[in-house]
Amino acid sequence: MKNPFRSVRIFWGETTTELKKASWPDRKELRESTIIVFVGVALLGAFVTLVDFSLFQVVSLLSSWVLPK
Repeated sequence: MKNPFRSVRIFWGETTTELKKASWPDRKELRESTIIVFVGVALLGAFVTLVDFSLFQVVSLLSSWVLPK
């Protein structure tokens, strides 16, 4: 029977080796990237909100024309 812990140990060792090869951002790069992500999320959220509100108003207008009160 194969030892399941051996494959976990091999995986952990390979993962550690690959993470040591990666280049990690310094504090300034990380802060700038985080700000860019927050601004992008805010812009996308505002866009989705605007489109959702606009489509809701259009559907409400069309349904008021079609459906009796």
